[in-house]
Amino acid sequence: MPDQASNPLFQMIPFVLVFLIFYFLVIKPEKTKQNERKKKLAELKKNDQVVTAAGIHGIIVNVKETTVIVRVDDNVRLEIDKEAIVTVKEVAS
Repeated sequence: MPDQASNPLFQMIPFVLVFLIFYFLVIKPEKTKQNERKKKLAELKKNDQVVTAAGIHGIIVNVKETTVIVRVDDNVRLEIDKEAIVTVKEVAS
C-alpha cells in the first residue's frame, strides 16, 4: 500500500494554501492602497489642502507635472514633489 504523503502534489498543498492566504491578506490590500494613492496624486488640484511626509501643511497653489507649489503661510510658497504628499483634503471653493 503506497503512502500518500510521499506524493509531491500533496506536499505542495500547504505551501499553496499559505501563499494564497498571504496574497489575500497582505499583497492584494497593499496593491489596492497603492492604486488609490496614485489616483489621488493624479487628481491633485488647486486649493486642495495637503500634508507632506515631512509634516508640512499647506494649500496647493499650482500643479505641475511632477511637483506642486504649496502655500504654507502668507507669501511663503514651497515647491514639493508629488510623491512627498501623504494626505489630501479637498476644499470646497
